[in-house]
Amino acid sequence: MAAMTQGRPLLNRRLAEFGTTIFAEMSALAVRTGSINLGQGFPDTDGPEEIREAAVRALRDGHGNQYPPGPGVPELRTAIAEHQQRRYGLTHDPDTEVLVTAGATEAIAAAMLALLEPGDEVIAFEPYYDSYAACVAMAGGVRVPLTLRAPDFRPDLDALRDAITPRTRLLLLNSPHNPTGMVLTREELTAIAGLAVEHDLLVVTDEVYEHLVFEGEHIPLISLPGMRERTVSISSAGKTFSYTGWKVGWVTAAAPLLAAVRTAKQYLTYVSAGPFQYAIAEALRLPDAYFDGFRADLRRKRDLLGDGLRAAGFEVHRPQGTYFITTDITPFGEKDAYAFCRALPERCGVVAIPNSVFYDDPDAGRSQVRFTFCKKDDVLHEAVNRLQRLAPWA
Repeated sequence: MAAMTQGRPLLNRRLAEFGTTIFAEMSALAVRTGSINLGQGFPDTDGPEEIREAAVRALRDGHGNQYPPGPGVPELRTAIAEHQQRRYGLTHDPDTEVLVTAGATEAIAAAMLALLEPGDEVIAFEPYYDSYAACVAMAGGVRVPLTLRAPDFRPDLDALRDAITPRTRLLLLNSPHNPTGMVLTREELTAIAGLAVEHDLLVVTDEVYEHLVFEGEHIPLISLPGMRERTVSISSAGKTFSYTGWKVGWVTAAAPLLAAVRTAKQYLTYVSAGPFQYAIAEALRLPDAYFDGFRADLRRKRDLLGDGLRAAGFEVHRPQGTYFITTDITPFGEKDAYAFCRALPERCGVVAIPNSVFYDDPDAGRSQVRFTFCKKDDVLHEAVNRLQRLAPWA
């Protein structure tokens, strides 16, 4: 007990820097001001009706209303393995190499807790999804940022090599990348895989936007030579099927790695989303036409919002994937994205997210603002109309 008590101040110090997430802050601002929320990345419409009905059917039939199995219901684990085989030619044993989690965020937390020892270094692209920093801190790790720079946000592979030290334990990769929309190429992935093998590193990949690649293709790092035994792949249903509140995520990895992640996960939520797991099992078996149509619709929305932002005076960095657009506010004569986003609701009734909060070095993203386009067309049109009030010529 004494050891636990002594450890708490250290953990509290590690987490003190995080406080309230930027998403909670800006979403509350949207509610308070009645603004259009293009900050937090959640759709304003539900996904396929047949998937909702599958969840209702599971509830009525008593499937998942009590604790489901710790690793996830067999139906979903099998469907995940089939999805990986069908889409990427990957073979996973549903019983030993697939784990269901409470969204991708829990999967990331469990992976960091399972695979890191205090003092281990974790290299991650910045800007990064905010939970990465918190999860690394909770595991006692040290984050080492590899900065992606505008306008194309490509990783500097020479800088990646230079960042690797004897203390480096793990690479934490996100492609398609939130918030920049960058999608790693096969050449980049091959080079990263080579470094991982050369330095005997583990890799955790966040692939939640795998079905939202508009330019290029999604290639799981685990599919490349030498990566099967050292990669933990993470994805989820929320972004692909527009049921973000269900919080159904998963991990696929070689059995020894998965066992380690499962051990940590069982002391986080243990189990979650029982009836929804059955519904997502059906969702993953939807025909390719669903995934193609979903991607085409989001590509159209990307262009709608991107064109509108450009017309309003923003410098727009066209994303290759995800449902976010990164912009630059320097054409307005402004440089502080956080102050810009705090004032934006009063200026035109729209909420966005300052990218600077996703950097260890805030100056690297000081003038960048992220907007999401996973909204109804009429909402995007209205947001564009409001944002055009900011145009220097308005």
